[in-house]
Amino acid sequence: MNFSETLHKHPIFDTIAQQANVLGLRAYVIGGFVRDLVMNRPSKDIDVVCIGSGIALADAVGKALGTHVSVFPNFGTAMLRDIKGDQEWEVEFVGARKESYRSDSRKPIVEDGTLEDDQNRRDFTINAMGISLNADDFGELLDPFNGLRDIKRKTIRTPLNPDVTFSDDPLRMMRAIRFASQLSFDIEPDTFDAIVRMNERVTILSRERVTDELNKIILSPTPSYGFKLLYHAGILDRIFPELVALKGVETIEGKGHKDNFYHTLQVLDNIAHRAQPNATPADRENELWLRWAALLHDIAKPATKRFDPKAGWTFHGHEDMGARWVPGIFRTMKLPLNEHMRFVQKLVRLHLRPIALTKEQITDSALRRLLFDAGDDLEGLMALCRADITSKNYEKVQKHLRNFDKVERKLHDLEERDKVRNFQPVITGELIMETFDLGPSKIVGDIKTVLREAILDGLVPNTFEAAYPFLLEEGRKRGLTPKTIKNE
Repeated sequence: MNFSETLHKHPIFDTIAQQANVLGLRAYVIGGFVRDLVMNRPSKDIDVVCIGSGIALADAVGKALGTHVSVFPNFGTAMLRDIKGDQEWEVEFVGARKESYRSDSRKPIVEDGTLEDDQNRRDFTINAMGISLNADDFGELLDPFNGLRDIKRKTIRTPLNPDVTFSDDPLRMMRAIRFASQLSFDIEPDTFDAIVRMNERVTILSRERVTDELNKIILSPTPSYGFKLLYHAGILDRIFPELVALKGVETIEGKGHKDNFYHTLQVLDNIAHRAQPNATPADRENELWLRWAALLHDIAKPATKRFDPKAGWTFHGHEDMGARWVPGIFRTMKLPLNEHMRFVQKLVRLHLRPIALTKEQITDSALRRLLFDAGDDLEGLMALCRADITSKNYEKVQKHLRNFDKVERKLHDLEERDKVRNFQPVITGELIMETFDLGPSKIVGDIKTVLREAILDGLVPNTFEAAYPFLLEEGRKRGLTPKTIKNE
């Protein structure tokens, strides 16, 4: 199979070929770019292997293009970015090499090697294909391990003995599952059996690398597939035991509960299936944290599970406990402890609230409180609540969704009228202290809370004219005398 016509459409490859010829080096594009080219998937990351110095070839290509080259001498690699119109390419150059590993480390011992050595060290057959950039066979596919056949069969398979491949670099076990989840491929039985046998090796991996692969699984088109593979391989229990604890159904007196592990994965899929295919990088970033909220929304159910002879199984307070767990889980996973964590925590804490609002006689007060508590994250919360409907009864699901439609219309109408989302009371703590000549104290906080609740309940409009007399009355009830009377 020859890809010369396709490669000529991308000028970067002609430049690499020309400079390799000038230097007398043989060069090949290899790995994920070739895989995606075969599968007609977009790809901007290009790996180029040459027989000789990858840094020298990168430097020559960079000069030819007038592009800066980043060199990493400790790794023997160099990188450049090439922009042509709306196309941007990131190209990494490396000399062909062979690797060997110690049992207690992912860090390889690297030596110069041949193209065959380089292909042998690749993780999977679909990533071991190369395309020549040399004049005598430009565009020719080099596929020593039948990666093309495995693409057609939708199979993930290691080029060499999978026990050796995974022992050398245990991260490849997670990568196998990640690729299967991203591409909707199967893992070849011998390859998967090796993952099962060697799952303990993931314990030598850094948490950052594990979480990076986990995030890619979470962002895959149907993430439940990846998580089920992680579970059956015995990896999930080693990297995310809190999620595995959700699995199972207990029955007492003929009363059971849903399997919250599979329910959670269905909620995650429901979120994933509403994603926009042409999302921007910013949209993808936001989507990741919404999916984490789906993954964690019921995480505390095992800890709150109780059996009541009348009510059956209950999980009272799992949303509050789960929210308290979120920072610890993020810390363990080396996820950011910033606004993304707070977004997930908020959605876990509030995910039951909109369900209560689906009743016909819901009060404006309850709607105002949800608007206030959810703030700018209301849309994400409602998306999670819709995804949380996982009944196998189609009519029941549609009924719940129609109820959520009503709630969203009510919330929209109330927001248009009251502008309560993210509102700040016009009476601030500073004004309370100034009015009653107080310093920072509990009584100031108490008055502020009472005033906020009165506004949310609709008892007092959030205007100075209405709220200031209310403030004076609350102070009088507490024996406070105003220092001055405000007229504006």
